[in-house]
Amino acid sequence: MSLSTHVLDAAVGRPAEGVPVRLESRAADGSWKPVAAGRTDADGRFGDWPAPGAGVHRLIFETERISAFYPEVAVAFTISEPERHHHIPLLLSPFAYSTYRGS
Repeated sequence: MSLSTHVLDAAVGRPAEGVPVRLESRAADGSWKPVAAGRTDADGRFGDWPAPGAGVHRLIFETERISAFYPEVAVAFTISEPERHHHIPLLLSPFAYSTYRGS
C-alpha cells in the first residue's frame, strides 16, 4: 500500500511548494491519532508516508499561506483496499478547494 498527495495552487497556476501536511488515522474510539507529517516538494507532491492500512484516515493541509479564508483543509478518506496505491490531490485557491481520488 502506498499513499501520496499533490497540492496545486490554482490562483497562480502551479504546484504549491512547502505546504505542511500531516496524516492521521481514526482510532476505534473515534479520536484521531497522528501518523506522520511532512511538506510538499517543489512539484507540490509528498509521498513519503508510512502505509496506514485499512480504515479511515485524513490528510490535514496547513494552507494559510495560500488561502487566508481556509487556513487548514482536512480531507478524510477510507482505505478499503490497502494493497492499492491511493493518491489524494488537493486543488486550492483563495476561496475554494477540491479533491478527488487520483491514480
